Amino acid sequence: MTDNAPPDRPGPGTAPAGRPPTFTSWLRGRSDGELAALLSARPDLARPVPADIGALAARATARNAVLRALEHLDSYSLQVLEAVVALGDDRLPAPVGAEPEALAAALRQDPGEAPLPRVLEELLGLALVWTDRGRLRPVQVLRELLPEPARLGPPARVLLAAMPHGAVRRLADDLSPDTAEASPVEAVAVLLADPCRVSELLGQTGPQARRLLEGMVWGPPRGTVSDARREVTTATAASPVEELLSRALLLPSGDDTLTLPREVALHLRGGPLFREVRTAPPPLEGTVRPEEAVTRAAAGQAFTVLRAVEELLEEWSREPAAVLRNGGLGVRDLRRAARAMDTDEDTAALIVETASAAGLLGTDDRVGGEWLPTRAYDLWREDPPERRWLRLASAWLESGRVASLGGSRDAGGRVRNLLGPGLERPAAPQARRDVLRALAAAEPGTAPRPESLSEYLAWCRPRRQSPVRAELVAAASAEAAVLGVTGLGALAGYVRPLLEGDEEGAARVLAAELPRPLDHVLVQGDMTAVAPGPLVADLARELALVADVESTGGATVYRFTEDSVRRALDAGRGIDDITDLLERHSLTPLPQALRYLVADVGRRHGRLRAGSASSYLRCDEPALLEELAGDRRTRDLGLVRLAPTVVAARVGRAVLVERLRQLGYHPVPEGGDGAMHLGRPEVRRADPPDAPPPPAREVRGEELALAAVRAVRAGDEAATAERRPVPLPEDGPPGSRAAAVLDVLSAAAREGRRVWIGYTDTDGRRVSRIIEPSQADGGFVTAYDTTRAAVHRFAVHRITSVADLGEDGGPEARPEAGGAR
Repeated sequence: MTDNAPPDRPGPGTAPAGRPPTFTSWLRGRSDGELAALLSARPDLARPVPADIGALAARATARNAVLRALEHLDSYSLQVLEAVVALGDDRLPAPVGAEPEALAAALRQDPGEAPLPRVLEELLGLALVWTDRGRLRPVQVLRELLPEPARLGPPARVLLAAMPHGAVRRLADDLSPDTAEASPVEAVAVLLADPCRVSELLGQTGPQARRLLEGMVWGPPRGTVSDARREVTTATAASPVEELLSRALLLPSGDDTLTLPREVALHLRGGPLFREVRTAPPPLEGTVRPEEAVTRAAAGQAFTVLRAVEELLEEWSREPAAVLRNGGLGVRDLRRAARAMDTDEDTAALIVETASAAGLLGTDDRVGGEWLPTRAYDLWREDPPERRWLRLASAWLESGRVASLGGSRDAGGRVRNLLGPGLERPAAPQARRDVLRALAAAEPGTAPRPESLSEYLAWCRPRRQSPVRAELVAAASAEAAVLGVTGLGALAGYVRPLLEGDEEGAARVLAAELPRPLDHVLVQGDMTAVAPGPLVADLARELALVADVESTGGATVYRFTEDSVRRALDAGRGIDDITDLLERHSLTPLPQALRYLVADVGRRHGRLRAGSASSYLRCDEPALLEELAGDRRTRDLGLVRLAPTVVAARVGRAVLVERLRQLGYHPVPEGGDGAMHLGRPEVRRADPPDAPPPPAREVRGEELALAAVRAVRAGDEAATAERRPVPLPEDGPPGSRAAAVLDVLSAAAREGRRVWIGYTDTDGRRVSRIIEPSQADGGFVTAYDTTRAAVHRFAVHRITSVADLGEDGGPEARPEAGGAR
């Protein structure tokens, strides 16, 4: 909680005197801190913020909301909850709710033995269970969500109520003729709730009937038999099934279905609800390696991913990939990306999707559409390697897209393209986090076997198990290995702080493992330069301009060629610039052959200048133009001598320049003013996706939860406050009702009183508000709204009713200035 948060206080009370407690009254009695914890644990309850406690209670017990909460329970928590549902069912003929001592006995644990108290606190905090006079009760919707808790059937009262009245009457007359209960259903239900009477009824059955019950006692509680609704009494029973039917130890639940009542099953189980209660997940078993080796291997893979992303986006900066009509990436471009990154297509697909999720890759605004690096890529490239990787890893963790689905077909038979629609799986982020948290729970350096990891995850999230979940878990494990999140099958050391939200700690650990950028290369006599590690950004860019990458791996090999040197000259570098660059950063002397190559290409570079006539050639050496005009290989260019130093051509300038370069000449383009046009290839970038401006101050989740609680409390006060309605004219001239409302609110403004109003908002919803009017005129009322903790203007024609507040209307609920506001 923050320093300026209001004091942790309970609600205005629980159930009114004389009324039985309800879930809403229990929720109203929770403290502000407990309600804030509930909204933090179940954030869907606060979207949008409920109007009052009643609305919060309705939302907390809604079917879908409870289903989402159940998905986060582990196996032990789910068993505890099932025990509360089984023992705390209000349809059992016993005091409503489950006693903590009985619950502990059913789970074979001591009431104070860990982790039972902790789990009960969690279930209370999630509002799946609530307390009623010291007993634990489940929320009502759990009856249908957990119809057979602990593999138990329904209570006898439910089964008896579904039977014909005459059949239940005969059972009551036969088994409990002297009962004082008002109805035969209650008579039989009370009978089955008495352990002594159940034991007596069991003693009247034969061995075969008892064996039949023993086969159903631990579930499933139903069996199939013909003519399940037959009429039979203890005197006419002629088979084991009829012996049980006549004594209500089995009851029909269908024409051919018999069900074991919950009370009978509990008696037969002798106390325990489950055959096995596992309070902790199964141990993760697998290969154990030194943690340092695991982190080193993962860091190596992380560095490989960084280099692959750079190579891909630099390639697409020069030759972008086309955007398909459905917004995806084509198979040919994926293959080209795999070749650029020197990897397989599956790995390339994951890297492409991760780069897109990190905001480094996007589409331009052209009609055709191309995939290009975004402007964020240029900033990302300047960051330290550990920061660059953390951005990729965080984007992968939060992304709902699964790259391995690319190339598969949807239900309509359409192919799912990479970067296109159809690859979204909302459960993917949670599956990734579950896998990483499971690996983090193992001993450092442990690479669990797949079956051991599956058992662990099944215990942690039993209600999430499905074929789709298994596919997401397998994909998460494979993707984590490719991205460097894991190494040798175990979690990398720098990922543990990342899972705890400590990015600074993760960056420190990773920085120590990544190779540091170098500012030198080794130039060799075979026209190559070897970079023994990653290069600093400036050197890497300049070297990529003057040489071509020949191979990558532990070291990168660059090769110098005529084309690569000409590329540097075209970008405006001179001969001296190139040789100075290599001399400064090479730990070995420059070979004479490389100096000759640079000097020779530089000498020929720019001797010819191409223009448009369609195009022309201009040269200060007439002999060179004479040589070109007489060369048989240039006949298709249509060269025509215009002057001793000028030759015109039929083809365009771009074609002329490219063809002469193929023939071993090195022309450069020339502008209309006669100046050479030198420059690097066009660097194109896509616009980043639109994003809302960052907030002026980061708001923490607990602050948002407390603000929501204050709004709910204020709304609840407006809905439950004691009030005295102010009579308003129902009939009269037009405007008389609005005038009466204005008179009442003007008087409240003069006297500084708070009033209650019923109001219809702009969405047509009828809401309650407690306001303190300050000004009323012109058809509007300006007032402080305690529900919103802000000043608001209310339209008078939307005010449906007005009431004075009672003496205990709750002025203490108004926040102090600077607090809630």
